[in-house]
Amino acid sequence: MLNIKFYNEEKIPLEMHKVRIVQKLNLPPIEQRVKAIEEAGYNTFLLKNRDVYLDMLTDSGVNAMSDKQQAAMMEADDSYAGSETFTRLENKIKEIFGKEYFLPAHQGRACENIIAQTFVEKGSIIPMNYHFTTTLAHIVLNGGSVKELFTNEALKVRSDYPFKGNMDIAKLRDLIETYGAEKIPFVRLEAGTNLIGGQPFSLENMHEVRKVCDEYGILLVLDASLLADNLYFIKEREEKYKTKSIREITREIADLSDIIYFSGRKLGSARGGGICTNSKEIYMKMREYVTLYEGFLTYGGMSVREMEAIAVGLEETMDENMINQGPQFIAYMVEELQKKGVPVVTPAGGLGCHIDAMEFVDHLPQTEYPAGALAAALYIVSGIRGMERGTLSEQRDENGNETLANMELLRLAMPRRVFTLSQVKYAIDRISWLYENRNLIGGLKFVDEPKVLRFFFGRLTVTSDWPSKLVNKFKADFGDSL
Repeated sequence: MLNIKFYNEEKIPLEMHKVRIVQKLNLPPIEQRVKAIEEAGYNTFLLKNRDVYLDMLTDSGVNAMSDKQQAAMMEADDSYAGSETFTRLENKIKEIFGKEYFLPAHQGRACENIIAQTFVEKGSIIPMNYHFTTTLAHIVLNGGSVKELFTNEALKVRSDYPFKGNMDIAKLRDLIETYGAEKIPFVRLEAGTNLIGGQPFSLENMHEVRKVCDEYGILLVLDASLLADNLYFIKEREEKYKTKSIREITREIADLSDIIYFSGRKLGSARGGGICTNSKEIYMKMREYVTLYEGFLTYGGMSVREMEAIAVGLEETMDENMINQGPQFIAYMVEELQKKGVPVVTPAGGLGCHIDAMEFVDHLPQTEYPAGALAAALYIVSGIRGMERGTLSEQRDENGNETLANMELLRLAMPRRVFTLSQVKYAIDRISWLYENRNLIGGLKFVDEPKVLRFFFGRLTVTSDWPSKLVNKFKADFGDSL
């Protein structure tokens, strides 16, 4: 890994790229921001981009492409069937993952739909290191249920445990013995557990999971959407793999997996997705769903230009100095916020900086959606759009009761090669000010609540007039500053 020290001993991440194309940003005044979040139903997903300064909602489809990716998009073959673009992507999948069969899809949740339709039936149980929102929804929709088998370290907000995304092996064995292997079509491992702070699993843990799967004849499915970050952490934190190349680590992970699926909006820094396997039987079961839901087998609902970009992006993921950019910038932000007393998830994970809303606004009950309220408050005082990862992202049980999340997090995603260090410092400044004035933040309640994936397009309102109090304090401290 790249190791560059500064003479003055300041510890900051170093950009391993130069900016050649820029996009103008807009920072609207605070009065306009209050109006915008109100019109969006206090849901940051519903904000218009023109009202956002730093978009830290997600890293999905918003990572910066390289010059080589942009160039490759001009070579795309847009044939409906038999496209050379598909062959190039398929060959790259074979080269990196060693998987013979590849099925394209328009994005990661489309892959989840295909896998769930193929393997999940009523009564199926899917063990995971942790669930993701769309994964859970697809499994439940097909009659299955999810069992999260995380370790005791996983939900500790502040920890120095390097692999909080590990699966608990003893719990996995107990689950299989309790329900029977016949009820478990596959075990799912998520590379970089999204909902608990982008925390990775170790390769040693994956070997242990594979061993159990082999004993009971169960498939192992890998969600590789955040694989790039997990690769970095394995090489950085796992002693056995410090001398291994990223390509070697990737292949070892792939060889342990029966099925790999990914969102190309994350892995590959483009837009699309795919599933790969070495089993012809599995491939044949899944391929009819591609043509039914996605498109023909050589494009799967993707633009061929995006497919060209994914092929190049996958190759660039094998570059240590590319995959270190996200984790290093995230670590910087986490460490600086820690210095200011702001409660954040540690150790720093992938995907983004995760603020612990449970402690940040500990005066708010979970039924008033503290992470969602914090996201709205941060937008008001900064123009920064983050994403709620807490109770708002869950869905009610069959009796209409709230499913309280294990953690209440405000995720501030760090799209790769997008933000400058000064922009990150701006975010740190506004977050630390908000923390000092956290008692001004009030709760939220639904006024329009969808039954499924409500966090995407549900609308809320405030439980008191707390936004105006926050604005008044901001203006008192910052004057006419934006």
